[in-house]
Amino acid sequence: MSYQNAPDLNTGPQPGPKSPRRTGGATTDQDCCPPLLEHQLGVGDFLKIQSAFEPSDPCQAICMSREEFMQRMTETVGWGTKQEYGELFDKVDVAQDGFINWDKLTSFMLFTLYEKDERAKATVVPAWKDLEFLPVKHKDTIQKVIFLKSSSRYLTISKEGLLGVWGENLKLQETLPITSDATKLKHLWVTSLVSLENVNKIAVAFTSKEICFYDLLSKGEFPCQYKLQGLKGTPICMEYWYDPLDANKSVLSFGDITGKVQAIAFTTALISLFERPASAHEDEEAMVTLSWEELLSGYHKCCYTLQHNLHHGDWVRQVTYNASLDAIISSTTSNTNTMVLAWREKSKKHLKMTSFNVAEGIHAFDYHSQLNLIATAGINKKVCLWNPYVVSKPVGVLWGHSASVIAVQFFAARKQLFSFSKDKVLRLWDIQHQLSIQRIACPFPKSQDFRCVFHFDEAHGRLFISFNNQLALLAMKSEARRRAKSHKKAVTCILYNSVMKQVVSSDVGSTVSFWMIDTGQKIKQFTGCHGNAEISTMALDANETRLLTGSTDGTVKVWDFSGYCHHTLNVGQEGAVEISQILVLQKTILVMGWERAITVFRLQNFNQFFIQPEKWKGEIQHSDDILCAAFLPPQTLVTGSYDGEIVLWNNSTENAHCVLHPHYQRRLKSKSDTEPHKLFSAGRSLSTCPSPDQAALGAHSFETDTKGNNAVVRLCFLEARTNTSETGGANLVSCGGSGYVRFWDTFKKQLLAEFLAHGGAGSIIMSIDKSNQYLATGDLDGQLKIWNIEDYCLNSSKSKITEAPTLIRSFQPHEDQISSLEMCKPGGRLLIISCSADCSICMTDVCGASVWIFGQL
Repeated sequence: MSYQNAPDLNTGPQPGPKSPRRTGGATTDQDCCPPLLEHQLGVGDFLKIQSAFEPSDPCQAICMSREEFMQRMTETVGWGTKQEYGELFDKVDVAQDGFINWDKLTSFMLFTLYEKDERAKATVVPAWKDLEFLPVKHKDTIQKVIFLKSSSRYLTISKEGLLGVWGENLKLQETLPITSDATKLKHLWVTSLVSLENVNKIAVAFTSKEICFYDLLSKGEFPCQYKLQGLKGTPICMEYWYDPLDANKSVLSFGDITGKVQAIAFTTALISLFERPASAHEDEEAMVTLSWEELLSGYHKCCYTLQHNLHHGDWVRQVTYNASLDAIISSTTSNTNTMVLAWREKSKKHLKMTSFNVAEGIHAFDYHSQLNLIATAGINKKVCLWNPYVVSKPVGVLWGHSASVIAVQFFAARKQLFSFSKDKVLRLWDIQHQLSIQRIACPFPKSQDFRCVFHFDEAHGRLFISFNNQLALLAMKSEARRRAKSHKKAVTCILYNSVMKQVVSSDVGSTVSFWMIDTGQKIKQFTGCHGNAEISTMALDANETRLLTGSTDGTVKVWDFSGYCHHTLNVGQEGAVEISQILVLQKTILVMGWERAITVFRLQNFNQFFIQPEKWKGEIQHSDDILCAAFLPPQTLVTGSYDGEIVLWNNSTENAHCVLHPHYQRRLKSKSDTEPHKLFSAGRSLSTCPSPDQAALGAHSFETDTKGNNAVVRLCFLEARTNTSETGGANLVSCGGSGYVRFWDTFKKQLLAEFLAHGGAGSIIMSIDKSNQYLATGDLDGQLKIWNIEDYCLNSSKSKITEAPTLIRSFQPHEDQISSLEMCKPGGRLLIISCSADCSICMTDVCGASVWIFGQL
């Protein structure tokens, strides 16, 4: 086995006398114009440059003049001309001080790398799968498409009031009629739909001048909780925003056919959207009817209204509240007061208006907060870019459409813009260069008269375009080939060493790499740890000074962090096995994954290099292969198997006492028992005893799980919940087959909750932070979700909970299966680290930071 230190990581050819310049697969045109020096410097080069700037006295900093820098760098780095280093000096010395130091040089390089990365992202043209028409059941025009982050579902609604509920896999789950009493009587239409994610509701607008609020948490049809009546005009567009840092604060904005823009600002949304009359408190499910006049009068203390009429009778086609501007943006197809920004003043209850006049009017707009640009879809075939503070003229005009533009939406992460025109042509624009980088002609039916809804789900790379009652999908193809890679081969496991503040990763090529958590830089790696055999899992000892690697060659090896192997544990008895987990306890090491028994190694016998396994006293209690385990001090051990069973053990005696399963529970017979095994329904009280045949089969035969739908892949104890034995509530979490997560009370032997975390994605894995506030789940498609479980299943319940906890984030950091997840908190900031079969290790946080790939710089 070998390992390399940081200077040796840059294994590509080095520019200089003995090797050509690095071109990264450059074309002939690029060869005519050589790449810049700063784009060729590698990690090893920077370490040499850093050493040249290191002073003998730590209290002083070394500064170099232009001549000195040119001379020292050509000598220290060993390649490059004086002219090139002189040009680099001039770029770093922007203030023309005549000297530079290490801080100035590194600041320039970081900025250069950032700009290079941003340019690369902006010019990447997405590849699309073939246009697909989804099997909708809408008979009339589709009015809105939205994505519910909290439940990972899509909703579509059509004019006749039919609501379509779609899974994350875009399978139509159900259709529900959404109507008000008025629509039943007068056959009026639905005009718009918005999701109130923070309170698990949707709001639907009708041509009866009503807005109805429906509860998403109820089973079956969604009941109407509030009905807002008495609006002066028919609302035809709506949008909803809530503050992610204080979900009590939210704004529902809507525009009507009379030109009015109105908004309801909620201040205690989590408690109640509106005041409920005393009679309604007796019946929590009763619908509350309220009038717009009530809201205007200030009767409802939990909200207040905002409104303006600057559009003077023109239909308001789009409206939204933007928090970064603290303004309500609205638009019409008129050429006067086409777009209005209504800024909230300090009191928050008054508006100050700014209007933009656009020739021939616009159909739609979108705002990019980082670029501070508003894009407008012009009836005059132009896409204009506006600074929200400059009304006189646009800062940019995008030409190229040959028909009026009916939709625009930013591709925020790439700083690109989609636009869709009346002749069914989709364009993608590079905003920085104001150029069209992609044109797609959509094969819709030929018709001049149609209504289009345009929705881009950036997190999933899905673009939805409706054509009357049809719904088309354009899905982005995988871009794995363009991604940075952390390993040369598929990554199998990651760990976080809190002592050294390093991330440890392994791959199928038997390589272990070590990374700095703060920079993502690889500092060393061990190669050939198990010859050419795959490392399937790893573990750290209690002091985090030893690393254990488990391999398909049937061994577990114990290493120190200098790369010395202290012990080899002969797990497979000279045969190949599939090790899925290594659990290091105070006196034993447990290994599992390929059989029904627990393989145990006792630390008292670690007095030689080769260690043989010993017999587990509790013998075999599982009916299928054990895949995972978890330990709760002082002595509770749980193991999960492929058939969905979780066995509870006393780790001190190594005896099992109970089996849990999503569909049943059974006690295990100890040596002192004389009664037959008893069978329970999970989450229920005592049921009838099984037949002798069932008892003999361990109550397994009638729950055969040939496809692993109930397979337990991960188990985690909620150790921060210290009083669970007294207060009740969940203290164990399991996940695996079919994408379900389950919460258990091991004291009462009860399944308290289960929810579908990843629909249609097969088996999943998970990780939980030490404070038990967040749960991260990952699936076979590379999708990662973060859930808030701080207040989830804190108490016992007679009935099983099926409602999911609050979903914080849902995104796709990987292009292939997520193989391992780790949550850590260096420096007080909670980070989620994931690795994948796509050869990458990614890191992000709970709040929505960018995804960083280890080794990308």
